[in-house]
Amino acid sequence: MQSDIKVVDIEAKFEDVQARTPLKFGAVVVPACTFFRCKATVENHAGRRAEGWGGIFIMDFWAYPTTAVPHEDKLEVMRRVSQRYAELIAAYKGCAHPIDIFFEHEDALREINAEVCRTVHVAEQMPFLGALVCASPVDAALHDAFGNVNGIDTYRGYSKDFMEYDLSKYLGPEFKDKYPGDYLRAGYLPEIPIFHLVGGLDKLTKDEVDESDPEDGLPNSLDEWIARDGVFCLKVKLRGTDLEWDLDRTIRVYEIGKEQLARRGEDRLYMSADTNEQCETPEYIVEYLHKLRERSPGAFEAVLYIEQPTERDLTAHRWDQRGIAALKPVIIDESLTDLQSFDLAVELGWSGIALKTCKGQSADMIFVPRAAELGMPYTVQDLTNPSLALIHSVGLAARTYTMMGVEANSRQFFPFATPEAERRVHEGIFTVRNGVADTSSLQGTGLGYQMDKILQA
Repeated sequence: MQSDIKVVDIEAKFEDVQARTPLKFGAVVVPACTFFRCKATVENHAGRRAEGWGGIFIMDFWAYPTTAVPHEDKLEVMRRVSQRYAELIAAYKGCAHPIDIFFEHEDALREINAEVCRTVHVAEQMPFLGALVCASPVDAALHDAFGNVNGIDTYRGYSKDFMEYDLSKYLGPEFKDKYPGDYLRAGYLPEIPIFHLVGGLDKLTKDEVDESDPEDGLPNSLDEWIARDGVFCLKVKLRGTDLEWDLDRTIRVYEIGKEQLARRGEDRLYMSADTNEQCETPEYIVEYLHKLRERSPGAFEAVLYIEQPTERDLTAHRWDQRGIAALKPVIIDESLTDLQSFDLAVELGWSGIALKTCKGQSADMIFVPRAAELGMPYTVQDLTNPSLALIHSVGLAARTYTMMGVEANSRQFFPFATPEAERRVHEGIFTVRNGVADTSSLQGTGLGYQMDKILQA
């Protein structure tokens, strides 16, 4: 295809960022994180050159959670895999669509991961999920550059006019003559609801705030966040090992949410519940949902879905999720790393999937059509994305048919990780009003970053 790209150069940069307040999910607490920013230079068949950008937190706490390896060693593995993958793609001599470039190098990414883990001498190899996180900024930068060099919105580039191969290459003959663009919105939704994270350490009411909390003008409790931003979608982090705590937490969040929103004249409230794989069996969530419905029918109704209750290795116990799915949709997240895990999730009765830009834009463009044809709902989840990563993630959600909005919690935990120029250009994304992000700044070619304005600001 004339629009196919050749990689000219890849630049990688890492920046360590401190959290404003600790982020607790599952069994971990995140005090700081490393942001991987990537710039790709590409050339198309017409000889035009352009740059593209991508970024993500390489968060080992989530992607490489083993306690058998110290945090410093896990972070070193992720930095090395990120750099090695960038070098691999920079050395690619072919000319192809970004989706094809990603899948052509999927096995090589696995090999890089294994080799780096051997070199660093870690006790446990990083899961492929971690390797995907490392590769995702490079993948995003190629997609952005692809749109820029061809003078198009990148999402337009997922059609037969810009792709040599249809979806049958990855999804089988039933997808012949079908393309990712067939399953996307023609343009960005003008606004999209934002899911606010209620972490395990988060304070729920203003009277819980004390001198240990930051004094930087930002809210320090859930009620204050709702009063300021009007968020009506709340993602509640649960323990998954303490049923009474999880029930009390859910009900308190619901009641505070309803009270604060009522003061704004708003009666919408949606919630999701996430134990981050901490449940020993699916039966824990089945019991949780039954008791939640008994104690607070309103809170039960407000729960849209349950996210990844059990371990990420789907083959370890092959837990059947149909008991949960009969009560609420159960969404697979950490376990979804490739098409094989997608197929196994379907077999095991998962209701839907979580899309994350940290698993790769390319993979998301294959997962969306597969989910759509199966009638499976999907969500767009976060990795506490700041900066370009948040712009990218909000754009993905605004071009797809998500169950409800997009998670965006960097404004809570890493609000100062975004350069001021990006914040000014995309003010409607980084400043939530009435519970939604304004996507009007997603304009121009590529992924809508408007990088020319950002670099000039």
